[in-house]
Amino acid sequence: MATEGDEDTGTSVPDTWLSASNVPGWIVKAIGLFWLGWIAVYVGTGMIRSLRSLLIVILISLFLSFAIEPAVNRLERRGIRRGGGVWIVYVLMLIGIAGFSAAIGTALATQIDEFIGDAPRLIEDAEDWLQENVDEDIDLTEFRDEFVADGRAADLAGQFADDIVNLGATLINIIFQAFTIALFTFYLVAEGPKLRRTICSFLEPERQAMVLEVWDLAIQKTGGYIYSRGILAFFSFAAHWIAFEIIDLPFPLPLALWVGVISQFIPVIGTYFAGALPLVIGLLDEPKTGLIVLVVIVVYQQVENYLFAPRVTAQTMEIHVAVAFGAVLAGAALLGVVGALLALPFAATAQAFISGYRQHHEIEEAVLERSARRRGRG
Repeated sequence: MATEGDEDTGTSVPDTWLSASNVPGWIVKAIGLFWLGWIAVYVGTGMIRSLRSLLIVILISLFLSFAIEPAVNRLERRGIRRGGGVWIVYVLMLIGIAGFSAAIGTALATQIDEFIGDAPRLIEDAEDWLQENVDEDIDLTEFRDEFVADGRAADLAGQFADDIVNLGATLINIIFQAFTIALFTFYLVAEGPKLRRTICSFLEPERQAMVLEVWDLAIQKTGGYIYSRGILAFFSFAAHWIAFEIIDLPFPLPLALWVGVISQFIPVIGTYFAGALPLVIGLLDEPKTGLIVLVVIVVYQQVENYLFAPRVTAQTMEIHVAVAFGAVLAGAALLGVVGALLALPFAATAQAFISGYRQHHEIEEAVLERSARRRGRG
């Protein structure tokens, strides 16, 4: 205990300062909320990482349910139950996928077999070209003889067969994932009206109207996306089929089908990926044919970009080009290929919803004209 003679050193702390009762209550709450929020974010992030594959499956299923629900609704109006309508759509989709895969697989297998058989002739042609254009002393005879005598052609065929086996194992995993997606999609579509009623039962009437409107917009825009891509794919298929027949490209029908489907349903890189296969086959057949294939693909792409695509998408899925491109890049960054595929219908739905609810203002034409004049003088 301090006496009167003791000097005050300034180091003593009043007991009341150390009392927890004097700490403001909002600070205690803020600290508690901070740590609770940190724990929730940490646990939530771990759960999302663990459930990422399941979330992707659900997103794909939701997208497919939006895409096929209009067809199921039409079948329901014709007296077919929703479950039966989903199965009908599934069968038609399987027939289309099987036909597409069979056509492309047959073309690839035949072309690879022909390439292995024609490899010696191709080596001779390469040797003649190099001697004429680079150095006449170039000799590829030894390489050609080794390719045939040492069984490199057989090794290529065996390697191709091993790749097919490995691909089969991958396909089993894909089939399992596809079955899971199909099951989710079936229940989302077959029980669609009941699911919407269940969700709306937890919401107030105003929120119910908003949820149903967004749901209908998603179905409309996703259906519009599929419809517009289908029309453009048909135009692309028809144009390339005619061109490939004229230039006598091997397998004109399967390759035109490949270009039509892949170029439309794979965003951004689909055109280049689709054009690579007929270009390679054309070059293997004859370099001149490959160059003509390249010209055909480039010319048609310009016609589609400036003539077909604006008119088709304007009627089915109104979305700004810059918004579409940015959405695809964002989707690819978040979810890879799946995100890129789902980005366009999601962006179209979001754009339509925001446009419907945002506040619109009258355009001041005089202000725009003055701004344009100032930019012109600048």
